Amino acid sequence: METIGFVGLGTIGAVVARNIQRAGYSMVVHDIAPDAGRTLVESGAKFADSATEVARQCRIVFTSLPGPREVELVALGANGLVHGIRDGSIYVDLSSSSAELIRRVAGEFASRGAQVMDAPLIVGRNGIANRSVQVLASGAVAAFNAVKPLLDAFSDTVVFTGELGTGTVIKLAHNLVRRGIGLAIGEGIVLGAKAGVDPQLLWDCMHWGLDSQLHQLKKHFTDTVFTGNFEPEASFGIGLSRKDVGLATDLGRQHNVPMPIAALVEQMMIHAISRGWSEQSTASLFRLQEEAAGIQVRKRGA
Repeated sequence: METIGFVGLGTIGAVVARNIQRAGYSMVVHDIAPDAGRTLVESGAKFADSATEVARQCRIVFTSLPGPREVELVALGANGLVHGIRDGSIYVDLSSSSAELIRRVAGEFASRGAQVMDAPLIVGRNGIANRSVQVLASGAVAAFNAVKPLLDAFSDTVVFTGELGTGTVIKLAHNLVRRGIGLAIGEGIVLGAKAGVDPQLLWDCMHWGLDSQLHQLKKHFTDTVFTGNFEPEASFGIGLSRKDVGLATDLGRQHNVPMPIAALVEQMMIHAISRGWSEQSTASLFRLQEEAAGIQVRKRGA
């Protein structure tokens, strides 16, 4: 088995590299903090003095770094990978970074005969140490096929997303939604607690309803948004939903609870109702976002 390079041995990178090593691959590793590679070195890895040296010794190199600034420095900087890669090399970035940057890196590497992939990670409920990881890999198909066994070594799900940079776009959109959901939940729990409800009881009840809502959202997007089939909702349309949100924002005003997310939701519902969508499913609210962005989000072939 060939020797694999890895740069960036932080919280995520160290675990990913260790799982690759456990799969039987020899490794050359680097981090700005030499002690970060101690466990890997003790298990047989070689510690290199720079990212350039890692690329010189390894045809396939991974990075796991904090963000775009670090990715650019490690890939293109004075001691970066670009000075060590060669014809046939493959560079795979696992970081949450920038689609524009990884495409620029790919252009620099292509002039030296090397290929680039972005493959950011979504960590599941069981944690990265247990390989509860979804890899969002994008780039050339040939490069993906070459590194797929390595991706399998540290994950339980690998998705090929297509053109270079699309993996990063999906990861960023996912993180945005995830954090937004967290803020909305926090807003509701603070409202309930200030109105006198036990927060643990509130969360237990809310969790039950949210679990059902996730299933409903999947149906909304699959059957409605992605097909453009915005039919009236037989049981609970935007008009009734706006009433419930309005009652919640009223409660917030009674208890002086700032509720910016709820206020935005309520205003979007009012906008939809003014368009005559009161009987439409709440999935129709998505059309307002489509119109604002100048795009229709439909699955291919719809």
